[in-house]
Amino acid sequence: MAVEFGFYLKKFITFFVEPLGLVLALFVLGLYFLFRDKKSFSKLFLSLAFGLLLLFSYQPFSNFLVKNLENSHPKYEYKEAVKYIHVLGSGHNTDSSQPLSSNISDSGIKRVLEGVLIHKKIPNSKLVFTGYKGSTDVSNATMNAKLALSLGVKEEDMIINPGPKDTKEEALFLRTVVGSEKFVLVTSATHMPRSMRLFESLGLNPIAAPTDFHKDETSSYFAEPDIGSLENSKIAIHEYLGILWSIVKK
Repeated sequence: MAVEFGFYLKKFITFFVEPLGLVLALFVLGLYFLFRDKKSFSKLFLSLAFGLLLLFSYQPFSNFLVKNLENSHPKYEYKEAVKYIHVLGSGHNTDSSQPLSSNISDSGIKRVLEGVLIHKKIPNSKLVFTGYKGSTDVSNATMNAKLALSLGVKEEDMIINPGPKDTKEEALFLRTVVGSEKFVLVTSATHMPRSMRLFESLGLNPIAAPTDFHKDETSSYFAEPDIGSLENSKIAIHEYLGILWSIVKK
C-alpha cells in the first residue's frame, strides 16, 4: 500500500513541475493575489503563467528540448545478433468499442512495431513486454503482446510481465532474464537517454533502438504556438526531471 501511495504521490508532484501543471499553479497564484487585492504579485504570477505557456507552446523551443534528448542515440541499424528485445511499456485503454490499434497509445504502437521489426530480423530472438495495468483491468504488457501477436509474432517468442509500474521496475525484471547479456532496448527516443542511464546503472548492457521521435527538422522561428508543441515540451521536461532525479539520488 505504501508503494502504491508513493507511486501516485510522485506522479502528483511531477505534474506541478511540468509545463501544464506549472502554468496552472502560477495562474491560480495570480488569481489568489488578485482577489487579495495584491496587484503587483498578481501581475507577476499571471505574466509568468502566460509567458511560460507561450514559451512551452512555441515550436522552436519545444523542438530544442526534444532534439537534445533524441539526438543522444542514433536509430537502430538491425545488425546486432541478440536474443532478447525489451519493449518498454506505454499507455493504453481497454475501450471495447475501439480496435486494438486505438487501444494502445501512439508511442506504444511505435514501440511495439519497432520491436517486432527487430525480432523478425533476428532468428530465435524473443520479445519482452513489461508494463502494469494502470487504471484499467488489463496490463500494458498484455496489450502490447496482443498487438505483436496480431503482427505475426509467435506466443512462444514473447515474455510478458504485467507487474512493473515504472522503468526501474522494468529494468530490474529484465536483469533476472538477461543478466549481463546484451539485449536491444526499445523505447521512445525522448525516453531513451534516461532509460539507458538507468539500465546501465543496474549492470545491464542495452543496445538502444529509439523510436517515436518528436523532433522536427523543418522547425521555423515564425511558427505560431500550438498544442502539439506544448505536449512535446511536457514530454521533454518530464525526461529532464527524471534524469535530474537519477543524478540527485546517487
